[in-house]
Amino acid sequence: MRVVILCSSPYSETGCAVTARLAQLGHVPVGALTLRSWDRKTLLRKFGQWGLRDSLQYAAAKLSPGKATIQKQIRNPYLESALRHGDGVFRSVREVAHTYEFPVVTCSDQNSPRAVAQLKQWSPDLAIFTGGNIVRDELLKVPRLGILNAHLALLPEIRGMSSPEWSLLCGVPLGSTIHFMDSGVDTGPILLRREFAGADGCDSLANLRNKMIAEGIELIAEAVAGLDRGTISAVPQADREKDSQFFVMHEQLKAVATRRLKNGRLNPVGDRCGGSGGTNG
Repeated sequence: MRVVILCSSPYSETGCAVTARLAQLGHVPVGALTLRSWDRKTLLRKFGQWGLRDSLQYAAAKLSPGKATIQKQIRNPYLESALRHGDGVFRSVREVAHTYEFPVVTCSDQNSPRAVAQLKQWSPDLAIFTGGNIVRDELLKVPRLGILNAHLALLPEIRGMSSPEWSLLCGVPLGSTIHFMDSGVDTGPILLRREFAGADGCDSLANLRNKMIAEGIELIAEAVAGLDRGTISAVPQADREKDSQFFVMHEQLKAVATRRLKNGRLNPVGDRCGGSGGTNG
């Protein structure tokens, strides 16, 4: 199966881990299409998520690791097994590409004519989205099977942003969904839908998200293998047209979600967004 990686940056840790994990399992990509390292939108998003100090520390570890330990070079500790390479770790998609011998092409917009032309040249059966621009129809149509995405929530219940947080707030079981992308927001056909059983011991939303990202990568690998063998098929979302999209969660609501995580109230009875449960934590 011809697989292509779509990535928000050559230094995206998640993108690097997805690429390395697939290659380890024998699904070496035929190419990777990535935004520039210093893409403005990506940088602003990371600054917003991590803060300036953590963002700068991450950049320093990726660009100039020096004598930093392996643990300090990895922001998400649950990705270490995927990123391990010899005595060190993969720090970029380019390093994975050098090891497994496939090309990496940088673009300013994954939907640009140049990017679409490059994707067509690779003639992929499947593309894996690990971050970047909102994917438009022309790009969606290129891979023979489609473009896969790992969503950190159960679909169709929780679509959109801050999905683990909204799952906690709305009383929806934590979980991940591997689905094909379409023109909607998390509305494409589903390949895998699995509840997350690793929340015990998570004392923060960041830790929870990191663990879910790592599990999502394993689910991507499972989906790719199933598609390659022909043992898995996509199922359309039954209520695709229902408006259940969520947006970035306010800090006060995040505090409520954090309390529920710490208290083990992962699916409190009666709590649903817009229902009688409210947001009392």
